[in-house]
Amino acid sequence: MGFNCGIVGLPNVGKSTLFNALTATANAQAANFPFCTIEPNVGRVAVPDTRLDDIAKLAGSANIIPAQLEFVDIAGLVKGASKGEGLGNQFLANIRETDAIIHVLRCFEDGDITHVEGSVDPIRDAEIIETELMLADLESIDKQITNMTKKVKGADKDAAALLDVAQKVKVALDAGEPVRTVDLSDDELPLLKKLQMITSKPVLYVCNVNEDDAAKGNDFSSKVADMAKAQNANMVVISAAIEAEISTLETADEKAEFLDSLGLEEAGLDKIIRSGFDLLSLQTYFTAGPKETRAWTIHKGDKAPQAAGVIHTDFQKGFIRAETTAFDDYVANGGEQGAKEKGKTRQEGKDYVVQDGDIILFKFNV
Repeated sequence: MGFNCGIVGLPNVGKSTLFNALTATANAQAANFPFCTIEPNVGRVAVPDTRLDDIAKLAGSANIIPAQLEFVDIAGLVKGASKGEGLGNQFLANIRETDAIIHVLRCFEDGDITHVEGSVDPIRDAEIIETELMLADLESIDKQITNMTKKVKGADKDAAALLDVAQKVKVALDAGEPVRTVDLSDDELPLLKKLQMITSKPVLYVCNVNEDDAAKGNDFSSKVADMAKAQNANMVVISAAIEAEISTLETADEKAEFLDSLGLEEAGLDKIIRSGFDLLSLQTYFTAGPKETRAWTIHKGDKAPQAAGVIHTDFQKGFIRAETTAFDDYVANGGEQGAKEKGKTRQEGKDYVVQDGDIILFKFNV
């Protein structure tokens, strides 16, 4: 199960610097888990999770495999992208394939780095990109409504339900509101996915600041924080320059010392990765044994058979039960055997909703 976040932003905001730091970080992690660069603008990175080390130590695991998140550097966005300006068509095609949007905003002044709009204003920049995305969605939904209307006249019942959702989407876009603001029922949400609306995707705002502002942010990032709060969106503050520097350091101790010298508790990339994970409503469960401790990615609310299917479809098809131990119980009792002896390991069935941090051994029969 792969999940990815598209990194967008106007020219000269630090987007590519950030992506290059991500990719360098991923290459540095390659010794610990399978990594591959699928294309020049795509990279996968490990999701930071200290629980892996605790579990692996207790399980005596030879290897540790973290959960992964994919980042896509979306190229070609300028004003007019929805009409094909720059690499507009390529940009729109790429971003439709992502699960969420990471929107990098320039929140620093630098006379040596020109801004495409002539001045630094992250709120304006965010509105430019949001407008381009909404215009692209509006053009797409108009075409889809025309096609659906024809199908409904032909007594296509499925098209009628989809048309109803499409019309709600169009009302929002006509009013200048992104699709993610549309109030839809649980039954309508799967239909929305079929429409492939870009502005239906969740957004994480990343404020790229100067090194001196990395710890506390600045006036620009404060304005973005207010905007994100009003939109019920997430935001993080990072310095792409600092992240580029961190990506060149070889050891964890060197990175920790460098961060400490800047008054930072953690790397900005770690904040982005975790926020991206949360943005997609994802969570982690673990499998553990002598061979490996591994983190598996599922959606919040997934039940045990669905979680088993992430490992292999046969696990889901032949699901019998899930032998489950909560992380805290696993650690407190010294691992699998101790948890079992203390009665902390449960036998869960098909209706069990997997919790973040569960350590699970699936029983199945095919």
